[in-house]
Amino acid sequence: MATISMKAPIRVLSVDDHPLIREGIIAVINSQPDMEVVAQASNGHDAIECFRKHKPDITLMDLRLPDMSGIDAVIALRTEFPDARIIILTNFDSCAEVKAALAAGARSYMLKAVAPMEMAETIRSVHAGRKHIPPEVATLLAEHLGDEALTDREVEVLSYLTSGNRNRDIAKKLFIAEETVKTHMKHIMNKLGAIDRTQALAVALRRGLIQL
Repeated sequence: MATISMKAPIRVLSVDDHPLIREGIIAVINSQPDMEVVAQASNGHDAIECFRKHKPDITLMDLRLPDMSGIDAVIALRTEFPDARIIILTNFDSCAEVKAALAAGARSYMLKAVAPMEMAETIRSVHAGRKHIPPEVATLLAEHLGDEALTDREVEVLSYLTSGNRNRDIAKKLFIAEETVKTHMKHIMNKLGAIDRTQALAVALRRGLIQL
């Protein structure tokens, strides 16, 4: 450990809108001999400003922020700072969000139930230039590896369903024929393995394809 402590500490930015959770994360990180929290933020815009000011080695990013999604914040940071090393730290274990986060440039995806030492090791791994996918997240991805993706239009149809819209209402909102909406619904249910609309919505929400 003496060798680790002689090196410059890993500088971490913590982004989470829940103060108690953020304080817990900070306590874990600051207890490590080779890392320190240099800044914290409670929303996406502040996170971007903090990154510009402090240039952290690692950013821990929550998915649900009050002003934008964590994934949008990742995209914004990676666009401005292509070398930014960002780890998603969230309660949400949907396959769609894992894929979206990794596609946006996140280097790891951890659940908040992670053990403190595992979080610290993940930070070290990502700081060393590696991607790190915890076993439970890798299992989730493997379970849905063969799933056929919904099209943008199918996701749009589903999102209107969450508000209780009927086929006729959705058709008017999307400026398409009611029969086209029915066709989209048939494809959606086939892809999600659902027997009706209610089950299709439940599956889509569980996978993070849509949000309430």
